[in-house]
Amino acid sequence: VGSIPISSTMDHPPRGPSVDDLVDRFREICLALPDVEERLNHGMPTFGVAKRPAFCNLHESPVDGRPNLWFKAAPGVQAELVEQEPERFFVPPYVGPRGWVGLRLDVDLDWDEVAGVVEECWRLTAPRRLVAEHDEIAAGPQVSE
Repeated sequence: VGSIPISSTMDHPPRGPSVDDLVDRFREICLALPDVEERLNHGMPTFGVAKRPAFCNLHESPVDGRPNLWFKAAPGVQAELVEQEPERFFVPPYVGPRGWVGLRLDVDLDWDEVAGVVEECWRLTAPRRLVAEHDEIAAGPQVSE
């Protein structure tokens, strides 16, 4: 799968890694999962699985240009994250009413946490068969006694 180049239109000084660096790191995490497809949505990368709709995407805030990750979440997760860490998590416009969560990417990031979030939203969208195959491969060969 070829990667889609992204150019930033941010008109404020960078607050950490560039948007292109964030996109590259995020792309690497997403494309490491089985059957992930990258598409553009409003000029930013969006990731779906097995021809299904997106499970996560990147956005630049139209208000302040801050880079954000929007991701599909299990029921109840949105309220919990936004309540616990409002400086990092928020309810995104448009998809927020359907339970999606926004994560600000211009704050200190734990990339292992981001990878965990991406894998969890991938699992919510991927076909069960694909998730089972992924888990089987991740578990490694079974040793019989």
